Amino acid sequence: MTGREMDRQLPAEAAAAAAIGDLETADLPKPQVVQQKEPDSFRMQMPQGNPLLLSYTLQELLARDTVQVEIIPEKKGLFLKHVEYEVSSLRFKSSVYRRYNDFVVFHEILLQKFPYRMVPALPPKRMLGADREFIETRRRALKRFINLVARHPPFSDDVVLKLFLSFSGSDVQNKLKESVQCVGDEFMICKLATRAKDFLPPDIQAQFAASRELIRNIYNSFYKLRDRAERIASRAIDNAADLLIFGKELSALGSDTTPLPSWATMNNSTWGTLKQALKGLSVEFALLADKAAQQGKQEENDVVEKLNLFLDLLQSYKDLCERHEKGVLHKHQRALHKYSMMKKQMMSATVQNREPESVEQLESRIVEQENAIQTMELRNYFSLYCLHQETQLIHVYLPLTSHILGAFVNSQIQGHKEMSKVWNELKPKLSCLFAGPNNMPTPPRSPQESNVFSH
Repeated sequence: MTGREMDRQLPAEAAAAAAIGDLETADLPKPQVVQQKEPDSFRMQMPQGNPLLLSYTLQELLARDTVQVEIIPEKKGLFLKHVEYEVSSLRFKSSVYRRYNDFVVFHEILLQKFPYRMVPALPPKRMLGADREFIETRRRALKRFINLVARHPPFSDDVVLKLFLSFSGSDVQNKLKESVQCVGDEFMICKLATRAKDFLPPDIQAQFAASRELIRNIYNSFYKLRDRAERIASRAIDNAADLLIFGKELSALGSDTTPLPSWATMNNSTWGTLKQALKGLSVEFALLADKAAQQGKQEENDVVEKLNLFLDLLQSYKDLCERHEKGVLHKHQRALHKYSMMKKQMMSATVQNREPESVEQLESRIVEQENAIQTMELRNYFSLYCLHQETQLIHVYLPLTSHILGAFVNSQIQGHKEMSKVWNELKPKLSCLFAGPNNMPTPPRSPQESNVFSH
């Protein structure tokens, strides 16, 4: 089964469980949704070629835009300080200031307008005690979020994204909300929404179940890879700190000014020579520490962040599957259940020869419910159609694995190469540390000689 085939399935057990859900009149779908007309300017165009095929490469998606999110140093606010971000889009050649709450409103509108698409989650909000580490972690998460959105095919062509990335006014939240007034969600503005069923294969349920299971397994593996990558990068940074302290202690030892009694030296200048050599070693160890820190930071940026980006995408797919089952599918099954109850009432009323008015009212409600069921059925198939495309999008992103591995290997090669060079340059400077009797140099012992000596 290919990545494109594994996208549109409806687990039978989920449908069965949803079919016995309680009836909540307030949540029932409205039949007039299908008939609602939208201005032509809001309607999405019919996809060219095969409507099921998402014909993009990873390079094409990444080239759609690159968005930077940086923290603005100044904090505003009289009592409650808040953080502002500078959001810069390469595509729109724009740079705007945004607060976290602006991201929240933007995220809510995306879910409202594109409920059947992968909308990445936002990092959590922290009211009090947001330290520097938390703020940096959230900045990275916001950057991943906006880049995934900016590169997502339906999102990237929508006016909401353009407003968020380029509107420089102070009331961006109101501007975003105004842009979706009198405009329906993707189902209502997509020209092929009512025909989605025609493009879906007959084994849609099996394919959806298989796709969901595969994505779940991929997510679990990448989650473990991300944790290991974080530990590797963290160890490099810890190694840098240890090397720096090691060099400082050697320097401190060489800079010690405590007087040395003459009876301890007995005209031997070894200690003075050693101190002079140790004093200058901190420079090399500081350089080693810098190389190790660079390697750790590079692996954080090029390996860990790319793994987090892919994990955010995979999580948004898992969330989408849940929205499909708990949202449109569940409402569809509830509507069917209510329709069945109405039919039973109709049959009972007919048998009992009730008043014609009550029978007519019941018939009218049944027709209304039939329209609602038709609408929800169309939405259900459109949801599966979108799931099919979103599954393809996951597979388009899968080659990111090679980018991640390449970055990890290159970081290790470059890091070890640079540190090896410094170690080799450091070795000749240690010759005076191995002076034997009469100041004759004695090379350091090999591991085998050291073992013999220790015994």
